[in-house]
Amino acid sequence: MEWWEALLLVLGGAFAGVINVVAGGGSTLTVPLLVLAGVPGNSANGSNRVGILTSTVAAVASFHRLGVKGLTHAVPIFAPVLLGSLVGSVGISRLTDDAFETVFGLIMIPLILLSIRKPEFRTDGDRWSPPVVAIVFFAIGIYAGAVQAGVGLVLLAALTRSGLDLVTANHVKMLVNVAVTMVALPVFILQGKVDWLPALVLAAGFTVGGWLGAHATVRGGERLIRIVMVLASIGLAAKLLGLFG
Repeated sequence: MEWWEALLLVLGGAFAGVINVVAGGGSTLTVPLLVLAGVPGNSANGSNRVGILTSTVAAVASFHRLGVKGLTHAVPIFAPVLLGSLVGSVGISRLTDDAFETVFGLIMIPLILLSIRKPEFRTDGDRWSPPVVAIVFFAIGIYAGAVQAGVGLVLLAALTRSGLDLVTANHVKMLVNVAVTMVALPVFILQGKVDWLPALVLAAGFTVGGWLGAHATVRGGERLIRIVMVLASIGLAAKLLGLFG
């Protein structure tokens, strides 16, 4: 790995770490950066999870120190999302790199539809019933385990729809991401889909970004999150639609 590739991974990881905490979609930057550094597609998907884990742990710790409490809200969705993550990660890790790129493109279609719209937040509607919560977060778990990219946007939409304010929803999102990644990452490791040197370099930047993102979320409040959510959605849609890069 060249020095400039390492620098891009650190800087890109830091930026993506902030975006992942405040909104979501950072992996659409870091997975291509890993590929640019010479990591094959499916291994880039697995290697990216190392940084996701370190950055989400850093963010969760920062939220805790800043007094944001989301664990109680996260517990009911852990079981379905973790089961979904196991299903998704096992399935995607068995694909070849070419097949992964095809599947990645197909899975991105629903995410494009979500991203081209301004995110809607509903905190005053009826709460979902337990069966609906289980189904929704099982599906999100499959997606997170398989692809990860943009799952933060999906999680925020679901969590705010279930009645949480945006700051608490961001904390719950990070807790869920920690749990999901702790299930998915070992699967990729066992399948030999983690290239450790670029993964750890990226993780260094990701960790700093996770810490900064949590502080920005708490200090900026809902206004900042709404702004970044819209910008991240626009950027993600443009990327997925092939308007740049």
